[in-house]
Parts: sequence; C-alpha cells; structure tokens
Amino acid sequence: MERSMTETISLKPGEVSLSEWRAVYLGAGAVLHASAAEPIRASAAAVERILARGEPVYGINTGFGKLACVRIEAGDLATLQRNIVLSHAAGIGDPSPTPVIRLMMALKLASLAQGASGVQPETVALLEALIVRNLTPIIPCQGSVGASGDLAPLAHMAAAMIGVGQIEVGGVRRPAAEALAEAGLEPLTLGPKEGLALLNGTQFSTANALAALFGAETLFQSALVSGALSTEAAKGSDTPFDPRIHVLRRHAGQIETAAALRSLMGGSDIRASHAVDDERVQDPYCLRCQPQVMGAALDVLRQAATTLSIEANCVSDNPLIFPDTDEALSGGNFHAEPVAFAADMIALTICEIGSLSERRIAMLVDPALSGLPAFLTARPGLNSGFMIPQVTAAALVSENKQKAYPASVDSIPTSANQEDHVSMAAHGARRLLAMVESANAVVGIELLAAAQGCDFHRPLGSSTALEAVRSLIREGVPHLDEDRHFHPDIEAALSLVRSGAAVEAAGVALPGIC
Repeated sequence: MERSMTETISLKPGEVSLSEWRAVYLGAGAVLHASAAEPIRASAAAVERILARGEPVYGINTGFGKLACVRIEAGDLATLQRNIVLSHAAGIGDPSPTPVIRLMMALKLASLAQGASGVQPETVALLEALIVRNLTPIIPCQGSVGASGDLAPLAHMAAAMIGVGQIEVGGVRRPAAEALAEAGLEPLTLGPKEGLALLNGTQFSTANALAALFGAETLFQSALVSGALSTEAAKGSDTPFDPRIHVLRRHAGQIETAAALRSLMGGSDIRASHAVDDERVQDPYCLRCQPQVMGAALDVLRQAATTLSIEANCVSDNPLIFPDTDEALSGGNFHAEPVAFAADMIALTICEIGSLSERRIAMLVDPALSGLPAFLTARPGLNSGFMIPQVTAAALVSENKQKAYPASVDSIPTSANQEDHVSMAAHGARRLLAMVESANAVVGIELLAAAQGCDFHRPLGSSTALEAVRSLIREGVPHLDEDRHFHPDIEAALSLVRSGAAVEAAGVALPGIC
C-alpha cells in the first residue's frame, strides 16, 4: 500500500481530502498549492505591522504560558523564539514512526499556509523542502498532553529546522545541522512569532489519529471478508443479512455492511447445501449480528473521519493573526479535544472489530457450535490444531480492551495551572496503531481458521469472492493436516490483512470511511 515518492500531492490549504492525506502517509510527496503564497506573505507582513505599534502581544513580544505577562525587548525577540523551541523540545520515548511524522509535517505545512500564523515564507519553504527531500526529524513519541498543542513533539520538529537535534535521511539518523547542509538547506533563524507557530498546534495528535483511521478502515474491510468466510465455514445462514431487516433499523453502516456480506457470499455452493431443512434455527451472535456490530463500527469510524478531516484542514496554533485588521487574537484552537474524542471513538471500533472476530474463531474451533472437527484438525488429541491461535487471539483482544479506555476523560493541570485542562489526545491517538496491528492479527487468525473450516466442506465451494480469498491464503499457507510451526502461518495471514490483500482478492466493493 506504500506510495511512490515520485507521486506528489498538491496541498491546497483548508481543502485537502482524506485520500490525499492518506497518500502522504503512505509515502507520496507533498507541496503547497500556488494559492498559498499570498496568505503566507500577508500574515507575515501583519506581524511586522503589529510589532511596529509597540504594544505587548502574546507570543510575539511576551513570554509564554504562565510567563505571558513578561514583556520581551525588541533585541531579544529572535532569542525568545529560539529559546521556546529548545526548551520545549523535551520529549521522551522511542522515535515516532517516520510515515506519521511526514504526515504531521504536511499537516503543519498546510496549517501555516492558511495565513493565520504569521510565519515568514522562508519558514514554510524549509518545511516543504524537508518533506520533498524526505528529511524527517526524529520526534520522541511521548511528552504531549494535547493542549497548548503538541508542544514537545512539534518543538522537536522545529528544533531540526534550526539545526538542532536529529534528522532521518534514507533510514539513517544524522545531526540536523549536517543533514540540512548536505541537502543544501540553511537552518532557520526564527523571527517573531515563528517558534511558537511551529510548535503550537494539534498536528502530532492528528497525524497519529489519521494513520490509525486509515489502518482501521483496512481492518474493518478485512474483518468483513473474514466474517463472511467464517459464516461459510460454520454453514451459517445469510438470512440475517436480508436487506428488509436492516432498512427497518435505518442505520447506514448496518445497511451497507449487510449488503457487503451478501455480496461476499452470493452464489455460494456451501450456503446452497443447507439452505433448506437446516435444523438450526439461529446462528450465534458473532455471525448473525455482524451487520449490527460492524455497521455501528463503520458509522463511528465515519464520524471520527469527519472530525479528523476538519482538524486536518484547520489552523490550531495561537495566537492567530488576522491581516485584514492587523490583530493577533489569543484563543484556544490548540486544545485537541476533538482529536481526543475521535481517537477514543477509533479505539472503541478497533476493539469491537477484533472482539467479534475472536468470537468467530472460538465458535469455529468448538465442535458443539460449528459442527467442525475439534480445533479444526482431523485428528484432535494427537494434534492441537487451532487451539492456541484462538488463545493468541483472545490475548490480543483483551489487551486491546485495556487500551480502549477513553483517554479524553483524563486531564492533569500543567504550566503552573495556567493550562488547567488538557485533552490527552496525543497518547490517545498514539496507542491506536498498536491496537490496529493487534486486531489485524486477530482477523488474520480468523482467515486461517475460516479457510481451514471451509476445507472440511469439500468438494463444496464458497462464492467466487471468497474462493478467491481462500486461494490467496493457500498460496502462502497450506491446509493444516498435522501440527506444524504455527507462527509463520499467522505472520503470512497478518500480512494479507495489514496490506489489504485479502480485501483486494475478494474483488467486491466494500464500504469504507468516505
């Protein structure tokens, strides 16, 4: 799913689509649309006029946070901006993933280019050059509480722009000053307002949340495929997917999910074999209620997508510059509560998608529920079959349950109680990629279990779509006749989920976040 760096997205500030942000996350280049030049210039000129009045203006000629009442003399303004960057670059922990940081930089670029941040055109140009030349600042992943913006992570980005810290170039960490010099770039000398504009904002939280949103969409679609295949393996009914049922419930996600399951299973010989005179009246909820559970997850993911799409196109630093009136207005756009809520919503959906998938695995390995051999092995006892893969899935689901506790309900005062309520959006968003990966593994295990279950129905086959998925699985993972080293099989299936290959193989248009 990676994009080539030869593909370049033109970022029109305030109008960038989720698909364009996704392309940047997957590796496409990003440059500003030509229309951004004039707003940037006008905003920088407004800061100069505001300074010329000699009045104290927060972030331009005053201290920061609790020290906002301290007036800074004209001769110290450049030092003020450099100091805020250096002092705020106080993050800790492992480096954030490079694709997330590239996306964060692109989000910041588009925000600054809206002409409300007061930065010089040269500052925007350097940030754009870093993205274009694939120079990625090393950003520790911990240290932001998501109010006054993502101060520490963005300060590390700004520090790299002034030649301090480290930059990754071609997978190798280099001192920032050396990396800039080798690329023919000059470190910035920050002007009034610029340091604060660079490190104030929600771009770190938003980038992490968007990355997870994109992963959650692939997870959702993969779980539709694995759920349909499990329904076939258990010889479940497709009656619960009848459109008449879902129209009465009215939820769009539920209606679309039921339609997707019908499309995935349409024309199945396995289904036809028990369509009449099946003594079972109802399937377990993990099969029967897929439209209700997965449809609700889809609706919530779409709401999170709406929030993050707005946030990705906003201006979230402080103060904001209004060139038409030469005003610098201090507000609170840096507070990342919308992102925190969206991140919590995504966490809940990831958790539930994985939970439902694990219940289907448990159903398949239980002969009393599935009618299949115990643990999906022809010789249970001598072989353990899928016994421990189901345990692994259960462990991953429970881990995700713990991680799904809402981050947004927490707050802790900072900056001597000046910043007395914070969003916790940064770690709320940062946890999500790991949650997606765990849920991907659960769905991967389900694909293996469901394919194994369907093998026991030979010579009957499933639908064209699901047989294509089974064929893809069997290209890398043969039928389990006797116990073997299971880890490589799970890794192979996980790759099919993570990459979206299982969804692509099905060849059915599945609902997504847009």
